Amino acid sequence: MLKRLVFITMLVLAAARAEALEFTDVYFSPSEPGWGAFLVQSDTFQFMAFFIYGPDGKPTWYTAELTNDGTGNYTGTLYAITGTYFANPWQGYNYSSAGTASFKPTDIYHATLTYTVTGVGTVTKAVQRQTLTPYVFAGDYSGSMSGSISGCTDPAQNDPAFRGRYGLAVTQVGDTSATLTFSFADVNHSGIVCTVSGPLTHLGRLYQLNAQLSCTGPGQGGNPHSVTIDSLHPTGQGIEGHLTGSTGGGCAVSLHFAAVHAVNN
Repeated sequence: MLKRLVFITMLVLAAARAEALEFTDVYFSPSEPGWGAFLVQSDTFQFMAFFIYGPDGKPTWYTAELTNDGTGNYTGTLYAITGTYFANPWQGYNYSSAGTASFKPTDIYHATLTYTVTGVGTVTKAVQRQTLTPYVFAGDYSGSMSGSISGCTDPAQNDPAFRGRYGLAVTQVGDTSATLTFSFADVNHSGIVCTVSGPLTHLGRLYQLNAQLSCTGPGQGGNPHSVTIDSLHPTGQGIEGHLTGSTGGGCAVSLHFAAVHAVNN
């Protein structure tokens, strides 16, 4: 029993943590292929490495160390780095402050990247996550969901602290579309089955699912409703995402979910 309670607690914490915005990825401008930036995020800190070119057309090495400024934007110092020619024995490297940089998200998929090189000038570019290869995330999972249901015409339907446990079955047609079926198993939602299905948009490490939501079971019914799942992401151990939209009756939902791969004994 104790192991089960610990496992459920971990799932709830994972669902809550899915709310944190995480921007690790490769970023580029689709209209300007050939340059970009690698971004790795650790909590509220970001490390960026730029693959750009100098006035002679040769690769130039810059990095940036950015921190959240409290508004959701990241700012910090730009560094120029030189090192040992790779074919020679390592003799160390040199780095120096070269200016400033900022990464300002416009949503979870896009951002404005600005960097100023002292004595040269300022570059401002609209960038987005660069997609590399498709992910396969079809399968069976077990997880939990947390968030809020608000604005309902019937106040009894509001739930500012929604919590639910479910089994999740995911089917996928390549990078084209996906269907997520949540079969709830907790006491408050037992017997409710909700299906979210629609086309996929793939940007970098994340997917967006613009979908139709329909639910059956106790207290459910009516026509499907349009919802969006953002930050849909296979984690290696499972899957996570953020579902938003309207479910009718004036109700607005904002629900984070996380699940681990189901293990068949």
